[in-house]
Amino acid sequence: MLRNDILEMMERLKLRGMQSVFDELISNGRKARWTHEKTIFELLKAEAAERHLRSMRYRLGQAKFPVLKDLDNFVFENSIVDENQIRSLYDGGFIQECSNLILVGGTGTGKTHLAIAIAAHAVRKGYRARFYNLVDLANDLEQEKAAGNGGKLTARLARFDLVVLDELGYLPFSKNGSQLLFHLISRLYEQTPVIITTNLTFGEWPQVFGDKKMTTAMLDRLTHHCDIIETGNESWRMKNSSLRVPNEAA
Repeated sequence: MLRNDILEMMERLKLRGMQSVFDELISNGRKARWTHEKTIFELLKAEAAERHLRSMRYRLGQAKFPVLKDLDNFVFENSIVDENQIRSLYDGGFIQECSNLILVGGTGTGKTHLAIAIAAHAVRKGYRARFYNLVDLANDLEQEKAAGNGGKLTARLARFDLVVLDELGYLPFSKNGSQLLFHLISRLYEQTPVIITTNLTFGEWPQVFGDKKMTTAMLDRLTHHCDIIETGNESWRMKNSSLRVPNEAA
């Protein structure tokens, strides 16, 4: 039967989008008296849509986001950030300009939420991004170097369109880890934009990197082309927590 032969050929050619809508489109085309060209065009549109969806899913998986976040569920009324500035960054122009973004604020103020939302939207638009907790990254860089493969992870990250480095400041780095992170930032400079979330002011960064001169040089590279967003210090997670401290007995 010709239908089965067509579907089998689509399967062999991995035309999954066409295959999934074939019967529906052929039926609709007959009812609407489509031309052959119109039917072929609709099949091609279905295939293109399916490939776009598969590609987006692959890139989202490749990004390694711990969770997916979006601006739609970020409550700007509970934050001091400028909504217009965030939505401008959300459009992704800073990626084309190879500009960085640093989100500074206390725990629970939405830094990571905004970083993931901006990066995930960029992925949906076709960019390739990679999310990393900074302590985990420093450990991976050290382990790679100890195994004699130093530089490979840095080279892989440099091929992404955007790198997100989360939670700078919660734990200090070893001397080797700090040096390897400095090398990474230097490699990405003016080549791959970076989003960093941190609970530290710039003056406090030497506390986690351990070398003031190196930290100053790193900040010089990061802030050369950069938007700095302050998210405040009041945790909206704590403010909206379902936990309540009971009143003390009189």
